[in-house]
Amino acid sequence: MNPPKVGLITFGDDRTHEWENYFRGLTVPRHQKAIEYFRRLPIELHALDEVARPKEQIDQQVDELKAAGVESFIAHIPCWTSPNLVVRGVQRMDVPTVLVSNKEPGTHGSVGLFGAAGALDQIGKPHLRIREDFDGPHAGDIQRQTLPLFRAASAVARLRGKVFGLYGGRSLGIDTGTFDPMQWRRQFQVDVEHIDQLEIVRRADLVSDEKAEQMVSWLADNVHSIAYDDQGLTPAKLEHQVRCYLATKKINAEKGLDFVGVKCHPELSGHYVPQCITAAFMPGPYDAEGEKEPTMMACEADGDAALTMELLKSVSGGKSVLFMDVSYIDDEALTFYLPNCGAISTWYASRSDDPAANLRKVEVRPAMRAGGGAITYFTCAPGPLTLARLYRKAGEYQMAIMTGDVIDLPQGKYERFVEARGKHQLPTVFVKATVDLETFTGEFASNHILGVAGAYVDELVHVCRLLDIPAVFMNRGEE
Repeated sequence: MNPPKVGLITFGDDRTHEWENYFRGLTVPRHQKAIEYFRRLPIELHALDEVARPKEQIDQQVDELKAAGVESFIAHIPCWTSPNLVVRGVQRMDVPTVLVSNKEPGTHGSVGLFGAAGALDQIGKPHLRIREDFDGPHAGDIQRQTLPLFRAASAVARLRGKVFGLYGGRSLGIDTGTFDPMQWRRQFQVDVEHIDQLEIVRRADLVSDEKAEQMVSWLADNVHSIAYDDQGLTPAKLEHQVRCYLATKKINAEKGLDFVGVKCHPELSGHYVPQCITAAFMPGPYDAEGEKEPTMMACEADGDAALTMELLKSVSGGKSVLFMDVSYIDDEALTFYLPNCGAISTWYASRSDDPAANLRKVEVRPAMRAGGGAITYFTCAPGPLTLARLYRKAGEYQMAIMTGDVIDLPQGKYERFVEARGKHQLPTVFVKATVDLETFTGEFASNHILGVAGAYVDELVHVCRLLDIPAVFMNRGEE
């Protein structure tokens, strides 16, 4: 996934006498340091060599950065500059902005920073302020504060114009999976393409035998086991599931779908095959054809879940995202048991960049559905997880945000969980989280929750601010 596109302009004093006799020598070296610093970060930096001083030069630089498609803006103010010129550049750029200055006593940088920041506050222009030296002992704080904003700005910018593919409609009466397509248009600038899910079945028959056999063989060679039972899970059923995945992948490409939701229950799972192979590989970074960009997919046609997944994918730099049910909470151990009805991204089996390392831990087991077919069974590998969910109250969006660690459940507890579930074993994520359970129970507004490997709370907070959506924190002590 392409890194965030960030523009940088260093603003200088536009008075000729003061510039030539004092501020040039302080500003130009710091302009170069700024470029060197930000080019070391995982972003695509766009900056011009010259310091911008008169308004005509500021306008020219802004227009060049806009033409490059920058998604966020660094207004670098190393010394004094007229605040109205910074405001001019920020307004003309009109993207999420960070003001950066330094702590040097001889630069008058703080005067320039607070003069510009105060003016932006007066006109209601949100921005992030940073006062730190690029080569000082706390230079890392600049990266720590700016990267989440850059990622969030990129995620919001790239959401605009995306197309969500809705295969089918409301599944199993899950009202929280439904959404208003025109609200999405207005609020997120996302289009919705509706496809009958029987199109998946029709197109599955058109998948070439060669492609279907390639993926079935790839599964057989790489997964831990395939538990054919000559009843529900037969070679023919697994092949049909593979064909459904390949057909969905082809439809997505033809229609330009950026992320999708598939109804599945009860028609496909009851009369054809469940779409578990699709759910296992669509949101992951590989399949039998090799590496690929993950395409976020929500089961049960849950639109708000898919939208959350797309944002988590973006802020994490393109990672695979988990779609899970809030199935059981061990209150005493503060552990969430989060399965899915048949598949989650296999990348989480080992969190490895090597597909074989992940698939070795995946068992293909019979699905407990009338249509037969397979599920992909495993427990997720340990590691940090950021969880989130977009949901609506009285039509207004909020985002629940929480963090936790995926754990290996103690053997005794795991055995009791397996016994309690009986035949209906599912892939599961066990998450230890210091969550305020009273807040979670009273506030969380869906049976589905989404998660991505790593820590991205700051990014999600910025996303919520940029989208004007309240962030609701579920962990204890957060607000």
